[in-house]
Amino acid sequence: MSHDAYQSYQSTHLNAQTAQASPVQLVLVLMDGLLDEMARARAHIEGRRFEMKAKSLEKCVGILNGLSSALDMDSGGEVVQNLARLYDYSAQRLFKAGIDMDLVPLDEVVRLMTQIRGGWQGVQARHG
Repeated sequence: MSHDAYQSYQSTHLNAQTAQASPVQLVLVLMDGLLDEMARARAHIEGRRFEMKAKSLEKCVGILNGLSSALDMDSGGEVVQNLARLYDYSAQRLFKAGIDMDLVPLDEVVRLMTQIRGGWQGVQARHG
């Protein structure tokens, strides 16, 4: 499959996923996208593909910023504030991974976001 065809498929698939999604489902879609992009960034770091690594990490930080900006800081309480700090910390660690070409901070963020994704899956299971 060509790269353009794959991109078109991904775009169509994402549009279908988000068209009728609940807020929690949208967070899960973003988390899935973040985890997928971090896997690509990892491969780019391993392959020493500097430009592609930078683009992947930029996408990751963009997703983290989107997740953070969607938080209801006024009524979300301590959990929301902690999530905001975690997203900021994760963006900083991804920046470090990119600068140092180091997989350790990247892998740390993958573990953190996998745990957070699991929490959101629990929310979805409890609230439908």
